[in-house]
Amino acid sequence: MGLGIAYVTANITQLPVVLMDVNRAQTEKGLQFIDKLLAKDVTKNKITAEHAQQTRARFSTTDQLSGLSNVDFLIEAASENLKIKTSIFRSLDSLCKPEAILATNTSSISITKIAAATKRAEQVIGMHFMNPVPVMKLVEIIPGLATHAEVVETTRQLATQMGKTCTVVKDIPGFVANRLLMPYINEALMLLECEYASAEDIDITMKLGTNMPMGPLTLADFIGLDTCLAIMKVLHENTGDSKYRPAVLLQKYVDAGWMGKKSGRGVYSYV
Repeated sequence: MGLGIAYVTANITQLPVVLMDVNRAQTEKGLQFIDKLLAKDVTKNKITAEHAQQTRARFSTTDQLSGLSNVDFLIEAASENLKIKTSIFRSLDSLCKPEAILATNTSSISITKIAAATKRAEQVIGMHFMNPVPVMKLVEIIPGLATHAEVVETTRQLATQMGKTCTVVKDIPGFVANRLLMPYINEALMLLECEYASAEDIDITMKLGTNMPMGPLTLADFIGLDTCLAIMKVLHENTGDSKYRPAVLLQKYVDAGWMGKKSGRGVYSYV
């Protein structure tokens, strides 16, 4: 998702972007993906070849967090894991310039908890993009307990410049999008687990019966079953409500390495 955010920032907002990943190979792979997106947009006459060249020139890369020391606005898009995110934000706090805003693309974790790892909690904010970022129009903006109003407004302006519609949401587990979406997906997995219907019939029911663009199990595979599990665990652990208990089958799929489309196998097979 980080690549999608970077692409929209450079292409739509026309701001310089520094891509950071500790794995240089991943960074190079990411740039190749961006080249494909730009070429596709040129082919579809969405942008000119000159615009594509200018967009590509806005990217630079680094494999060190210290390479982000001069950025004005940072958007973290690491794995949905509190320990990983707090470690990153702790380091960024000491490396980035004092006025820099630190945003997280977390889809469920408390912004206040992440901000507490820094000495600039007032400049930490949630910026939850939807996947795929170039296509989906929404960004949830989530202030933490200490986030300044000016930071909320700056974040809203940036997202708007990206062509996104913004909603501002309280710092609650799952925010709004995943507080509604993930229990829906989890319930579909529970139906599959109990063998009340096949995966195909569950998806067809929701597509043709409620006009959903795709069924919940197909959607889960596209999101990533590991991500779905991580979000359900956040909801369950932070609310204490049993209605958010992750489906046993969801845990089994993740334990087996069946993460969804990205791994070639999830509820459905993609190989």
